Amino acid sequence: MAREKKRFIAGATCTECKAQDSLMLFTENGVEHVECVECGFKMSEPKAQGSGSEREFDGVIGVFKPD
Repeated sequence: MAREKKRFIAGATCTECKAQDSLMLFTENGVEHVECVECGFKMSEPKAQGSGSEREFDGVIGVFKPD
């Protein structure tokens, strides 16, 4: 079973329990999985269709928006 290191998605909110910073992303057998560590909610989609982790570098590292 091919499994990559788990990464947390900063600033993301779970669609089920609304907890922030609780979503982790990992790839298993070519399929991207997102799982909430608070409530256990899971989403999956093939890596070829995923858009977030395969994005090319566009010169911006990140945008900080304080509340």
